Amino acid sequence: MIKKCLGCGAVFQSNNPLNEGFIEKENYEKSIICKRCFRIKNYGEYSIINKDKADYAKIFENIKKKKDLILFLCDIFTLDESIEYLNGFKGPVILVITKKDLLPKSVKENKLLDYIKKNYNLNAIGVIFVSSIKNYNLDKLKNVVLKYKTSNNVYLVGNTNAGKSTLINSIIRSFGKRDTLITTSSLPATTLEVMEIKIDDNLTLIDTPGLVTNDNYLTTLNPSEVKKISPKVEIKPRTYQMKPNQSLLIGDYVRIDYLSNERNSFTLYLSNEIKVERINLNTNDKMRELNKTSFDLDNNKDIVVSGLLFCKITKKAKVNIYTKNNVKVFERDNLI
Repeated sequence: MIKKCLGCGAVFQSNNPLNEGFIEKENYEKSIICKRCFRIKNYGEYSIINKDKADYAKIFENIKKKKDLILFLCDIFTLDESIEYLNGFKGPVILVITKKDLLPKSVKENKLLDYIKKNYNLNAIGVIFVSSIKNYNLDKLKNVVLKYKTSNNVYLVGNTNAGKSTLINSIIRSFGKRDTLITTSSLPATTLEVMEIKIDDNLTLIDTPGLVTNDNYLTTLNPSEVKKISPKVEIKPRTYQMKPNQSLLIGDYVRIDYLSNERNSFTLYLSNEIKVERINLNTNDKMRELNKTSFDLDNNKDIVVSGLLFCKITKKAKVNIYTKNNVKVFERDNLI
């Protein structure tokens, strides 16, 4: 009998411990999760499973053709043009912005909603902000899902680490009949296969593997570093009044050189655990060996380092951004 892991969706196998779904033969019948999920849940030990990207592509091409309701999840902390991917689905789509609790409480939803509508061309029937940790807006989300679903099946899609599995577990706790939670982690590619989670007789949520990109810090660092850079609680913005010829060193991940000739304000939104140091641009060359991206910014722009931070800059600014691992760096209008 074929069995699937209730944590990550992988089919059980006892042949290769390096492949997905491994479980020892003696534990095959009695186990409900694979060894990898067991180690993640009980010991925080994460092992990388290398899957062929073609397998992921097949999954999403199949979902695109369905007429079922899609919940497209996006982490508010890493909001970028990738949310326009939701326009490719045949079925109706609701944009779900996760991890609202990470931004300061002073950031209002209506302002964020106006920002999204202004900056992105989205074919979505609605936008909902949620916090799975604090169960924020879960009732609202369920009511909207029941209103717009076209069948009992509702798919959750989004970039890796967008919070799909965490949201499903919150819904299971609040509304579901199932006892077993699915595996969650701050690390990418925790969910490996499509998973059906029956919430009740009228609703089945279908979790999918995260869309993995190679230009995000979350997919280029080791597990301990990923845990460090991933915000877990409300971010405390850090503002620096930058003078000409000053730089910011952000952990050992990013260097920002400020090249303009007038004072400016830089506000960083990133994990509270990451150390930031202001240095003299001309006398300290630390991290200048990293990949450089240059910007000549207009007023009120953000610099986003994918998977790590965004920096709000109020005035026009010339900056050089140094990052490792070819991480994507881009500008956008101020989110906040």
